[in-house]
Amino acid sequence: METVSQYACQRRTTLKNYNNIFTDAFEILSQNFEFIESEGPCLAFMRATSVLKSLPRAIHSLQDLEGLPCLGDQIKSVIEDILECGNSSRVQDVLSDDRYKAFKLFTSVFGVGLKTAERWYRRGFRSLEEVKADNSIHFTKMQKAGFLYYDDISRAVSRYEANAVGQILEDTVHLFVPDALVVVTGGFRRGKEFGHDVDFLITTPESEKEEGLLYNVINELKYQGILLYYDIIDATFDKTKLPSMKFEAMDHFEKCFAIIKLNKKLVKCDGQEELAGDKDWKAIRVDLVVPPVDCFAFALLGWSGSRQFERDLRRYAHHEKKMILDNHALYDKSKKTFLSAKTEKDIFDHLGLDFIEPWERNA
Repeated sequence: METVSQYACQRRTTLKNYNNIFTDAFEILSQNFEFIESEGPCLAFMRATSVLKSLPRAIHSLQDLEGLPCLGDQIKSVIEDILECGNSSRVQDVLSDDRYKAFKLFTSVFGVGLKTAERWYRRGFRSLEEVKADNSIHFTKMQKAGFLYYDDISRAVSRYEANAVGQILEDTVHLFVPDALVVVTGGFRRGKEFGHDVDFLITTPESEKEEGLLYNVINELKYQGILLYYDIIDATFDKTKLPSMKFEAMDHFEKCFAIIKLNKKLVKCDGQEELAGDKDWKAIRVDLVVPPVDCFAFALLGWSGSRQFERDLRRYAHHEKKMILDNHALYDKSKKTFLSAKTEKDIFDHLGLDFIEPWERNA
């Protein structure tokens, strides 16, 4: 049996998954552990999911697990259950759990995180209708938009819709900086056909030319009448505070969380317009991130995912290379110096890793 690395960044993981029956179960269990904020088991099931997704074959027996990393006793017991019964009693218990169902529903609303879901659950709410009917709840601007456009943004975004949004953004950005770069990231860059939103990086070939660009783009989208919601987060990026010794979930680049009104006539699906739905437009969740050009490669790598691939890439850099990697920079602690990169491949080279293409990062 071939050696399988414990690090996702040393495994090539395409969208072809031979072990869905196990990984689907693991993802439910890891999500439940995330909801109850039990980080250790959550990470364990995420790592196990990542390992099984990378395998070029299906698992048919416990013997097939020999030599594979990240598969502890708890993981193997779930696999054994599924091999013997076709499903896992643990997964069935989670799926029927009142708390899990409520948290999954509440966090499906744009702007609702675990703390808010916990608060609503403790107040006895079990449906979105109950939440909306309670006049004592003061929703944030983001949550109001989340409820207003819930039917649209709770549905998957197709690659065709993502392409149409990308064209709108590219045309708008180029009104202000003709040679600016607009790149789709996230699952769509990894080859997925559907996602829950669309993420874009925007940068300019000349440093500092990106300043003010995001505000110009947002104002233009408002003028076009297609911006349904937006929240701009100003940049807090400060080179003098790098490297950050503690990884933060959110980077410090200027960004905007938005909802865009996409006219369905702009969505070309195999040469035809997409006609689903009873209205001629669909609300699409979009994230725009504007890194300076000298950070672009790091931001592109970080925003392309997958979540577990990025987690293992940072872990590998830290444990194996004594380096610190985040969306801003790569720092060599031994040499006490920053390592520059113009491309993602440069970053892999610095880490001594074989380059993994975006479509092979579906860990």
